[in-house]
Amino acid sequence: MDVEKTLRIWRRWMEGPAGPWARILAASTVVAVIMAVSGGFGAGSLAVVPRALYWLGLCAVGTAIGIFTARALMPREWFDRRPWAAWGLVWLAIAAPMSIIVAISTALFRHRPLDARALADVLPDVLATTAAMTVLAFLVRRRGPVETHAAKAGGPPAKFLERLPPNLGGADLWAVEAQDHYLRVHTSKGRALILMRLADAVAELEGIEGARTHRSWWVARAAVTGAARGDGRATLTLIDGGEAPVSRAYATALRAAGWF
Repeated sequence: MDVEKTLRIWRRWMEGPAGPWARILAASTVVAVIMAVSGGFGAGSLAVVPRALYWLGLCAVGTAIGIFTARALMPREWFDRRPWAAWGLVWLAIAAPMSIIVAISTALFRHRPLDARALADVLPDVLATTAAMTVLAFLVRRRGPVETHAAKAGGPPAKFLERLPPNLGGADLWAVEAQDHYLRVHTSKGRALILMRLADAVAELEGIEGARTHRSWWVARAAVTGAARGDGRATLTLIDGGEAPVSRAYATALRAAGWF
């Protein structure tokens, strides 16, 4: 096995669009190993391998529920504007079904009937465990600029460019701004609206050097001509004279990368 190549692929995955979810999955795996060793939720009577599989399964299910809730059911702006509400929603979305799953499995392990008492016995531990795991997931998710990179020599152009309308064909892409369910693209030939999520667009912008500067903005590095700070906020000046906001969640990493 080429260890260096494997590490390079892992690093690219962790730093790419899937990075936050990859880190959450890695964190939940660590928790699963710890809980398997400790024999939590009555799994201590199992042998080591079945116990490990049991906990890996529980954590995988909980992680899948949490990611689905965060991506499909929760307003994206809650991560920035209402972090406690976001945490609470994800926690409850995980804790409710996991309480039932754990109650069923614990009843099977202990050869006892599945009833309200069985659910009440596991509920405090499930609530505490899922609360801690949700906090851990929010911490390792790490907000920062989701960077895109210039295409290698001879490499294909960014896939997102194929979505530009014909009148903008061949234009230089300067910025992408989220507006409700649409994206407003800023290019050297003008602007247009495209029906798409910004998170999905960033994944297709690989091939153009740029970064998320705000929950609603992606900016091409070549389009930045200056930066300014005022009223505690930073903005980037674009080549067309427009301005792109820089949120506090991204400012530190962008500054470290030399954007301003």
